[in-house]
Amino acid sequence: MGMTMAEKILSRASGRASVTPGEFVTAEIDVVMGHDNTFPRSYQYLRDIGLDTVADPDKIVVIVDHRVPAMTVLNAENQKLIREYVAHLGIRHFHDAGDGICHTVLPEQGHALPGRLIVGGDSHTTTYGALGTASSGLGFSELAYAMYKGSLWFRVPETIRFDLTGRLAPGVTSKDAMLALMGRHGCDIGQYKAVEFMGPVAEALSVDARMTMSNMGVEIGAKFAFFAADEKTLDYLRPRTDQPIEIFGPDADAGYDGVHEIDCDGLAPQVALPHNPDNVKPVTEVGEIPVHQAFLGSCTNSRTEDLVRAAAILKGRKVAKGTRFLVIPGSREVMKNAMQNGSLNTLVEAGAMLSPPGCGPCGGGSTGVLAPGENGIATTNRNFKGRMGSTESFNHLASPETVAASAIEGRIADPRKYVEGGTP
Repeated sequence: MGMTMAEKILSRASGRASVTPGEFVTAEIDVVMGHDNTFPRSYQYLRDIGLDTVADPDKIVVIVDHRVPAMTVLNAENQKLIREYVAHLGIRHFHDAGDGICHTVLPEQGHALPGRLIVGGDSHTTTYGALGTASSGLGFSELAYAMYKGSLWFRVPETIRFDLTGRLAPGVTSKDAMLALMGRHGCDIGQYKAVEFMGPVAEALSVDARMTMSNMGVEIGAKFAFFAADEKTLDYLRPRTDQPIEIFGPDADAGYDGVHEIDCDGLAPQVALPHNPDNVKPVTEVGEIPVHQAFLGSCTNSRTEDLVRAAAILKGRKVAKGTRFLVIPGSREVMKNAMQNGSLNTLVEAGAMLSPPGCGPCGGGSTGVLAPGENGIATTNRNFKGRMGSTESFNHLASPETVAASAIEGRIADPRKYVEGGTP
């Protein structure tokens, strides 16, 4: 029997001819990523036990993105410490405050390549699976170990395949497909399993749109969340790396723990209601919910394509009175692209507030959090109680289109009325 994408990568990284689900292997890591919430603490773990080196500083990427700009003196001290640690260890791949979110910057810089193995001190490291990369989040101690040893143990996961069939109608996106999947199957279907997104819809998606789904793979518990690396993937990566890259996917006779169809024909825009990402309804069924803040950003939906699509809806329109609309581009590259293509200007003219590239309110500790009793709608990946501010606020998850439409109407709204060819 052939191998899945996870099995292929873990067999290569562990020096084995083949592996099977349930086996434990020690695999060499291609890239280790840490950000301002995780890197300094993990490195301090090493120092506390008398270790002051890393296996290969050129395989480590460090990014300051969660508290940007520094919100408190404590934030500023932490970021100052990171700069000192990076210089001390000789880490060349360092992205300081303002460069962007780790899960946007790392692919942009050509670190996430098909067939590679990446670990990161952030749960949404699964994002890089959109490029055919086995990528997974770690805790502090595991991140410290991976930096020091350059390797880590893995249990070879079983793989679930989701076949995305039919087509996405105008105004319906990969975010909607992922929310629909979660609403149907729940947040635990992929617990310590690899996920492969396949089928005609998966093949038609842009790389940006694939990243949205792989990013949210961890919301169903996935260890890895893959798309096959095709010519579209290679076109994205060629200008970003001088490393050899090639098409990568599962073997035709790979074995799966389960195969599920997600029929995208007739799919409506979806909304995840508080306080869980799998509490999902079509936008047509959520009722009259006023919106105090709409947020376009986070590692899920803040790439160039996301800003362009939101701007197309807001062009010539205004944000509703009583509604705040916060836009945070995912990276400096995204911000420059949005300036050049005019989408950033369109969003500002509509009434958007802008912040520098970074995570913003997604984790609840930076600019733009919600007050008690407020309703938010956001392109983020989680809406747990207190995730974006007060534990007494209510956050809803949706696509850039739905967030933009909701900003216009001051309530959760169906975006298809603003999209050419859309049929709400």
